[in-house]
Amino acid sequence: MIKIQNLKKYYSKELVINDVSLEVKEGEIYALVGHSGAGKSTLLRCINGLENYQSGSVQVFGKEIATLKEKELRVFRKDIGMIFQHFALMSRKNVFENVAMPLEIHNFDKSTIQKRVNELLDLVGLLTKSKAYPNELSGGQKQRVAIARALALNPKILLSDEATSALDPNTTNNILELIAKINQEFNISVVLVTHEMEAVKQIAQKAVLLEHGQIIGQGKIEDLFLKPSEKMREFLGESDFLPQNGVNVRLYFCKEKANQSIITHMARSLNIDFNIVWGKIEKLNNNALGNLVINIEAKDQEKVLKYLQENGVIWELV
Repeated sequence: MIKIQNLKKYYSKELVINDVSLEVKEGEIYALVGHSGAGKSTLLRCINGLENYQSGSVQVFGKEIATLKEKELRVFRKDIGMIFQHFALMSRKNVFENVAMPLEIHNFDKSTIQKRVNELLDLVGLLTKSKAYPNELSGGQKQRVAIARALALNPKILLSDEATSALDPNTTNNILELIAKINQEFNISVVLVTHEMEAVKQIAQKAVLLEHGQIIGQGKIEDLFLKPSEKMREFLGESDFLPQNGVNVRLYFCKEKANQSIITHMARSLNIDFNIVWGKIEKLNNNALGNLVINIEAKDQEKVLKYLQENGVIWELV
């Protein structure tokens, strides 16, 4: 659905997107993650042609964005909705009128607009607020209006540019649940720009980590968080304080293993002692996944690694 290959983008002489390649498949929620200035929003805007690029390829629905003329771009953008950090609502229009705008621009008749807007306001839980104005709404309600407006033309892709960064944690959670619901019910692909790792963990299936316009981490969410690269650990603010004695083993528990008592069973079965150095259980897409570092005596290394292998636990020496 979205295929980006060797993309480069300059502002004047500054390279802001450097040789980026990724692919978003139909129905996926894909996160673009990184600190401020990493190039996330610029990359997102290349997908719908709001930003041009100097080399490489951006193909959406099989079309090369750089080759589309202005009229072709307008037709193409009907299939892509977009939501922003600061909502971008028209202050002099009420909720109904804001959601109706894309339909009016594309000359839909009044009865179609009425039906579609009411459907969308019901979907986002704001049907009773249709006559309210933006200054009467909370931040979360404004973002729900923006989401409804982005869905007005039945897009196949939803682009989200830091849509939750101005919201409190509880409201953020509600908006993410709404985006996930929309993704599941309508099979809409979502590309999510964020620096909030909880947002990525909650709804994304795949992600890329960007730094200075380059990809420094890429893959499935469970792999990125449970087997993070050094760069990913730096981004997450994690560091390992490892004992100098003995053998340190990092264990990765997939969703089938995370709730099993494998480690305590191992200690009893092998009659060994070990220290737990560091560990966590992550909730990724409603699945519990575990990551644990243990320290064992060197004489126990062979039998411990054999036991882990036999019980389907992924491990590495650290």
